[in-house]
Amino acid sequence: MKIILSPQRREDALVLRKLGDQLTVNGEVFDFSRLEDGDTLPEGAIQSEWFVGDVAREQGELTLRLLLPIPAHYSPSQAYPEDLVGVPDGEVALPQPLSQPEAGA
Repeated sequence: MKIILSPQRREDALVLRKLGDQLTVNGEVFDFSRLEDGDTLPEGAIQSEWFVGDVAREQGELTLRLLLPIPAHYSPSQAYPEDLVGVPDGEVALPQPLSQPEAGA
């Protein structure tokens, strides 16, 4: 699975978990196992604000684009995220924000 991250300034969170061709996005499961090689699922067919593009399977690999919410103290790796390629099963590691300064510092 290849996940392309599209950063957007917002304060909510994104939690991803992958299991085979299933991707759980903030607790909601999306199963792409029915997509065969060469198939494309249009963005409009996916009932989620997190998907920002079609989902396609080419040469056996699923490729999808998701919004990446970035907070006010975002890091360069959030602002310019690298594609997540060959994502293993389990919780998906996303770029993290900069540490917030301590109050009164």
